[in-house]
Amino acid sequence: MNLRNCSRCGKMFNYVQGPPICDACKKEIEESFQRVKDYIDGNPRASLKQISEDNGVTAKQIQQWIREERLMFSKDSPLKLVCEKCGEPILTGRFCTKCKETMADTLNESFARPRPALQRSAGKGPTAGMRFLDT
Repeated sequence: MNLRNCSRCGKMFNYVQGPPICDACKKEIEESFQRVKDYIDGNPRASLKQISEDNGVTAKQIQQWIREERLMFSKDSPLKLVCEKCGEPILTGRFCTKCKETMADTLNESFARPRPALQRSAGKGPTAGMRFLDT
């Protein structure tokens, strides 16, 4: 059993995996997420500061949900997100679709099965190959 203190409330809990947050805090964070998501749907032109203040959620938490692609903003939103690689405007996440595809292709190529190299014999003719000693 792996006991830890919740990084949010300090209560001890049985840690399994992921962020060190107890189940009660995870549930509270998920409820906050749903509240923010509904707020954004009803107020698509709200600023990050306004969303944060009206829902009692930190701007840092909202930005994390955006990076995780859990929240998406409309094109007319005052929040302007840009791709971290090329600077293209995006609605959610950290990278645009084109950069994501490029990174995925690069990753797939690096993990592709290596092709076996052709083996060449060292010599030619009847003397090439294994040799045995007579005892």
